[in-house]
Amino acid sequence: MSTYLTIWHYLTMLLGVVVIALGIFAALRQADKKIILSMIFSIVLIVILVVSFTLVALDKYTKKVQLGNLENHRILSIEKIVYTGYVKNIGDYKIGKVTLEVKIVNKAHTRGKVKPGSFFSPSGFAEFFGGGMNVLYKPQTVVKRFVVAEDLEPGKTKSFRVMFDYPPYFENVTQFTKVTAH
Repeated sequence: MSTYLTIWHYLTMLLGVVVIALGIFAALRQADKKIILSMIFSIVLIVILVVSFTLVALDKYTKKVQLGNLENHRILSIEKIVYTGYVKNIGDYKIGKVTLEVKIVNKAHTRGKVKPGSFFSPSGFAEFFGGGMNVLYKPQTVVKRFVVAEDLEPGKTKSFRVMFDYPPYFENVTQFTKVTAH
């Protein structure tokens, strides 16, 4: 759910309360008293589901953010990678949090330079009983999420700098970035 609610969020919730009230009123006027509770339960459940989906859709269209000037630099001496850039609120409403997701995928396996055992991800059972077998798991994908801006006003820009560990066994990588507003 969003951090900041807009007028559209409040109108949607108000409309949901009105529909629930009208539904309860209609259910109480039924001649068959056996179905009153099931009607009320059905009305409340349906309205809550519709309002929830509508609020999520409103968040998508009222909270708009743009990622710009994204650069990365690898610091070999400490095996870290640094991402810098800025995010801009291009919507008409205040954004509570802006999250940057960085996904790095090792492409060395396409050239046959990764051992087949590197793709094995041990389960809890295998890890418990096979912990002393020196099985080394090397993930081929790293996903990191960072909150890069908070309380971002409409039209405002905020620069960011994030750093995280870079796997030393990665040889040739593909990078994906995604920015989301909450």
